[in-house]
Amino acid sequence: PSGELFTLLGPSGCGKTTLLRMLAGFVAPDAGRILFGDRDVTALPAHKRGVGMVFQDYALFPDRSILANVVYGLDARGIRRDEARARALAMLDRVGLKDLADRPPGALSGGQRQRVATARALVIGPELLLLDEPLSALDVKLRVELRALVRELQQEARITTVFVTHDQEEALSLSDHVAVMDHGRIVQIGAPEAIYGAPASGFAADFIGSANVLPIDAVLPGERPGTARVVVAGRAFVVAAAGGVPAQRPALAVRREAVAIGDATDAPAGPNEIDGSIEMVEFRGSVTGYRIATPIGALHVDAWTAFAGLPRRRGESVRLTLPEAAVIVETAK
Repeated sequence: PSGELFTLLGPSGCGKTTLLRMLAGFVAPDAGRILFGDRDVTALPAHKRGVGMVFQDYALFPDRSILANVVYGLDARGIRRDEARARALAMLDRVGLKDLADRPPGALSGGQRQRVATARALVIGPELLLLDEPLSALDVKLRVELRALVRELQQEARITTVFVTHDQEEALSLSDHVAVMDHGRIVQIGAPEAIYGAPASGFAADFIGSANVLPIDAVLPGERPGTARVVVAGRAFVVAAAGGVPAQRPALAVRREAVAIGDATDAPAGPNEIDGSIEMVEFRGSVTGYRIATPIGALHVDAWTAFAGLPRRRGESVRLTLPEAAVIVETAK
């Protein structure tokens, strides 16, 4: 949709950058057409598509000043020199680099070079902005800072933007809509909340947010409308089934953070409860991750460190509660 930030999300080698390069005009599609609105641009060369692109490696001219790098696209479009300079300086000011306009790219940090590359792409007022993993080379704190700036600039200009990343958090936090890709195919498109809450497949469930995906042996009617009883490794669990049940290869997708971890007791396990033993503890600051051996296989659980009375120890017996909000998905073919 016009004015949206649309993200292509998937693992390395799934085809994200190839698709982006087809939109840019650097790669010709083997079949099909590329339309910008009603305009067919399939046969148009890259420089006639009105596209701005930010590359992973910035692609700045090392022998030119920052200002000259940003002015370049305006010069190529025949903008008067004084107007081009004024627009470039205004854009550098917007990204916080106006005072460094005369410096060469080599004198800047990675984050500053990325700001220059973004300014150069935006200053031409592109019909479409393409971002090819522009933040992947930066440290975590700087990535968070710059992705907020990218989103702010995109919303200010209302430029239709396609963003490529393999980082799930980046995709969820930035996007209006996300396309999840796997092996050259788009397997699901939707708003971040919809894809996270209702993944269409085991791959989408596990790639976005890291879920436990457990093969289902049987699906039985639930005692309440909108629910089903699923049998996993001989154990029955009650889950929501409003979206229906896949005809083939059904699996249960359970978010790591949705599994409640509690103390083991002598009382029999209740509905959706299962006992296990902690095999691995991974302290990650605000969150502690656990791998827990259970009769239905290893389950991964993420718990807030500060609020769960944690950390627990390796070898400790625990009781887990699986949520009814777990999702039935179809596993990969």
